[in-house]
Amino acid sequence: MNKINGALAYDLPSTGPWAALVFLVSLNLRPSIAAVGPVLSQIGTGLHWAEGVQGVLTAIPLLAFAAISPLATFLARRIGIDMSILLALLCITAGDFIRSFGGGIGIWLGTVVFASAIAVGNVLVPVIAKRDYAGHVAMATGVYSGCITAGSATAGLVSAPLAQAWGGWRASLAFWSVPPLVVAALWLLRILHNRKSSVNTGDCAACASGAPSASPAQGAFARVLRRPMTWYVTLFMGLQSSAFYTMSNWMPSISASIGYDASTAGVHLFIFQGIGILSGLVIPKLMNVRGNQVCAALTASAPMLIAGLGMLLLPHLMPVWAFVGGCAQGASLVVALALIALRGRDSAETVVLSGVAQSFGYLIASLGPLMFGVLVQATGGHHVPLMVFTFVAFLQCVVAVIVGKPSKM
Repeated sequence: MNKINGALAYDLPSTGPWAALVFLVSLNLRPSIAAVGPVLSQIGTGLHWAEGVQGVLTAIPLLAFAAISPLATFLARRIGIDMSILLALLCITAGDFIRSFGGGIGIWLGTVVFASAIAVGNVLVPVIAKRDYAGHVAMATGVYSGCITAGSATAGLVSAPLAQAWGGWRASLAFWSVPPLVVAALWLLRILHNRKSSVNTGDCAACASGAPSASPAQGAFARVLRRPMTWYVTLFMGLQSSAFYTMSNWMPSISASIGYDASTAGVHLFIFQGIGILSGLVIPKLMNVRGNQVCAALTASAPMLIAGLGMLLLPHLMPVWAFVGGCAQGASLVVALALIALRGRDSAETVVLSGVAQSFGYLIASLGPLMFGVLVQATGGHHVPLMVFTFVAFLQCVVAVIVGKPSKM
């Protein structure tokens, strides 16, 4: 029976190119969401929605993350981690298609479907990376986080041009149903390869097929929930996600309100999301300064506070603040995901911690884009929403100091 760190694994580990497919999965965990921001005003105009309703739409993925993340653990125990990822990729494809071509109800239903599928990937991809790259967890975390950011940045950059070229936002958003379908086909080949390998080596057939070999260690949930560190990690995850999704959805509108055209606003969003690839790859070098992660967590968080203040005081320098904020969001995601891997004592606890941190964390995060939209509608501008955003960024810096100390476990 296959084991990892003393906990029973749900599937056989993969190596080489087969293991690297997890990074292609990561590329598909954000485009469906990130593509909305640049065309959000088009959606609002076309469907006659005020900013508050637009804010609800941008909050739905995060609410779905909060609701579905705990269930990802049970799905993995039921059908295996690898089969769960395959199902998630297919549901992302279906959700994107429904959102674009399902009519008035379809935009809501499709968003719930693909967001729920992404939630499964959010929880299980870190587990797969820790399993298949057990000796290089920080490196794997940096790479798959970079892939997540790359997928998000690409979607943010091309969403508005695709809408202009293809006659509207529906065709533009529908495009993102294709990449996860391609990766699903490759992932199926990975599953079949592992099954064949298990037969050839005489390993457990149930493990190779993706069936659960056993439930996580007894008491893992209780142990994880009792630790204060679990809730520090959760709060850090929630605050950094709130900042990322608020800016991903509303930065184009902020840029437009200053006087930039739609294409330039899309470039600002690309800068914000794209620079996160580099910062996400660099931040692991700070993950063990003086035996803790305070330096990494604070270094990743502070630039978002600077960006918030900059947008408030010197809004005409938006490209600069997009760059500075982008440095924060890419690094913060890596730190948050790495903390999940580092604070879990074995694979079973890591799965539980990942589910808890992402469930409650994304519930916190959902308030960000929702509140931003409501405040824009209520105040008629972006100044008050940006003040609230900046305060949230300050709170993230405070939590960064606390969550970076492993002695709090």
